[in-house]
Amino acid sequence: MSLKQKTLSGLIWTFSQQFGVQFINFIVSIVLARLLMPSDFGLIGMLAVFISIGTTLMDSGLTSSLIRTTEPDQKDYSTVFFINLIGSVVVCLILFFCAPLIASFYDQEILTSLIRVYTLSFIINAFAGVQKAKLTKEMNFKMQMTIQIPSIICGGLLGVAMAYMGYGVWSLVWMNICQSFIASAQLWVRSGWAPSFVFDMERLKYHFNFGYKLTLSGLLNSIFNNAYKLVIGKYFSAAQLGYYTRADSLKQLPVQNISTALNKVTYPLFSSIQDDEVKLKAAYRRLMQQIIFWLAPAMIVLAVVAEPLFRFLLGEKWLPAVPFFQILCVVGIMYPLNSYNLNILKVKGRSDLFLRLEVIKKVFITVGIIVSVPFGIYGLLYFQLIFSIVAFFINSWYSGRMINYTVSEQLKDIVPEMMLAVLVGAVGWGLDTYLFAYALPYDVVRVILVGVISFVLYLGVSYMSKMPAILDFRQLVFKK
Repeated sequence: MSLKQKTLSGLIWTFSQQFGVQFINFIVSIVLARLLMPSDFGLIGMLAVFISIGTTLMDSGLTSSLIRTTEPDQKDYSTVFFINLIGSVVVCLILFFCAPLIASFYDQEILTSLIRVYTLSFIINAFAGVQKAKLTKEMNFKMQMTIQIPSIICGGLLGVAMAYMGYGVWSLVWMNICQSFIASAQLWVRSGWAPSFVFDMERLKYHFNFGYKLTLSGLLNSIFNNAYKLVIGKYFSAAQLGYYTRADSLKQLPVQNISTALNKVTYPLFSSIQDDEVKLKAAYRRLMQQIIFWLAPAMIVLAVVAEPLFRFLLGEKWLPAVPFFQILCVVGIMYPLNSYNLNILKVKGRSDLFLRLEVIKKVFITVGIIVSVPFGIYGLLYFQLIFSIVAFFINSWYSGRMINYTVSEQLKDIVPEMMLAVLVGAVGWGLDTYLFAYALPYDVVRVILVGVISFVLYLGVSYMSKMPAILDFRQLVFKK
């Protein structure tokens, strides 16, 4: 199978996996949001930064090194497996003993037991981290899909059942553990790989030399990506954090569906052509145009229909989350741009530069959060939006130098798509505000009509103006 065929196959199966998983998660989250209180989601949000830190430390960036290594063998895989397993146990023990301190920080006693149970998923995931990395390197996303979807279904059913029986926040904890266990068990059985009792210090040094910089970068990301939850949980109520968490997770639905799916394929793809700058630039440019072409209108339209959408899906009790969601939708447009620019640095082996950029950006975030806190949650949200734009210029300037793709070129490729998305969103807002809100009694009808009209208008104007992204997509799908 050629690289092009492998990439296309990977995209198809990865998108199937992402959309399948996210659709199931979406249905489960709607049911749980109606059964549980915003404060229950807020309690899990308080754990987010510590869970993210633990996950990063457990992996140590070594699986990323495996994916970019040209021909890893059994010594490579086994060495990384045992390091990840040991790391997961160490992280669990640290969080176990630190749990009372975390609970005291938030003044929520229940967090002690929640943390101690939730972190069991670290060890469970560590047993299958290498198997998953091996499948990703081989671009075997079909098997990953058939493993993940049953895991999500089983975990979701358990979570809903526990929530219905009145277990509250514990339903979210055990849902996650169940999903991790079933997925890891399947990866262990079906991946065709098992560790050997070998441990090679030279291989460890090689992978660690690349991975530790990504780990440090990942730690910074773990802390600062969840810094808003940390601050909201500390200075505001659990319910307010619950509103923020729900708004953020709903925003992530289209962002993760599109950008995460592409990210799984693009990292091994970029790694395979890392020495050919012409091919790398061309591949990156086309992928970036595609992601913005589809994501920008989706996020803008979601922001427009946020109020009827929340009321229909989650109920009246979640309406305070609507303005949070609208701001975060704009932030979501910038996320994949930053992610793919950083991927260029990784495939070029510049994890040192990757780390340096993360440090610079995190200093900016720290100052920004300190300045924003006195202005409340909205101050934090608007700063998050400003930072996402600043981060794009920082990331794209450095990665652009690696593949001769300047910031101005990148802007030239994506700004027309963004402007059209905003224009179409304005039309949708006008129709909803001045016509549908009065003429249509059902929220679901408003959401569907605004969505359909906006996307038909968007695709029509894109095709007539011959935007490169829609022409590329048409060629990719319909070319024989």
